[in-house]
Amino acid sequence: MSFELPTLPYAKTAFGELISEATFNFHHGKHHNAYVTKTNDAIDGTDHADKKLSEIIKAADGGLFNNAAQVWNHSFYWLCLSPEKKEMPAELKSRIEADFGSVEEFKEKFKAEATGHFASGWAWLVLNGDKLEITSLHDADSPVAHDMKPLLTIDVWEHAYYLDYQNARPDYVTALLDNAIDWDFVAQNLDGEGVSRADQG
Repeated sequence: MSFELPTLPYAKTAFGELISEATFNFHHGKHHNAYVTKTNDAIDGTDHADKKLSEIIKAADGGLFNNAAQVWNHSFYWLCLSPEKKEMPAELKSRIEADFGSVEEFKEKFKAEATGHFASGWAWLVLNGDKLEITSLHDADSPVAHDMKPLLTIDVWEHAYYLDYQNARPDYVTALLDNAIDWDFVAQNLDGEGVSRADQG
């Protein structure tokens, strides 16, 4: 079995200036695709060849972990995005207000985590036990490896935003949080319904 680069659930031009077609061409078409290719090369003829992507992430280390986790993280990231501005579903809003005070306080804390993360990585909203938490993980690390349930991520590797925002990571994070998150998908992940869409195998 081999993994495939997932098709984007929207057109590369759908986000206008928020995320340009050029960024999608490089980020999805080159970076994400390279992680898929390297993962497939690494598992060919091994005990990992018939495993799900999430199973490989939990069992692997080194280069295989890095590439497999990046395949999963990116697949999940694309699903977190929406070219149409969406309202937050009531259940998710209620959970966020309970754990962070308000939606605005949640956004400010998420922005702070994403912009304050040093070097490459990912900012995450996760369900850890029965509590929502904001965290960031370095490089290719993923909640999949830590038994946390991911709800939302924003990629803060430079290749995610540099063509459109140069070094202004805060502008990129703010633009996405305020205008381009698929809150329906985030809400689905409270019950684990959406997470499986990022897995393969």
